[in-house]
Amino acid sequence: MDKVIAGKTISVNEEGYMTDLSQWNEDIASEMAKEYDIELTPKHIEVLTYLQEQFKNNVPLSIRKVGSSGVVSIKELYELFPNGPLKISTKLAGIPKPASCI
Repeated sequence: MDKVIAGKTISVNEEGYMTDLSQWNEDIASEMAKEYDIELTPKHIEVLTYLQEQFKNNVPLSIRKVGSSGVVSIKELYELFPNGPLKISTKLAGIPKPASCI
């Protein structure tokens, strides 16, 4: 399934998660973030980059894992990505929804 975001056609699944990380860029993330009333800051990008690195290394993600990464605390993760921090952050990072998310 294709969707046009930030002027680029990207492949997404039925839940709106990108299916090809190579199509990701910060403009796409910023555009997607608007759907959640989030304005991306350098801290957001730092978290998204961390998530992408973990995905590339096949590391399973959980809120606890991200919170103990040294990149962001669990509290900060909730502040940066309210209403579903791991679900929203992974979507904005252009990676699949973690198995730990319902």
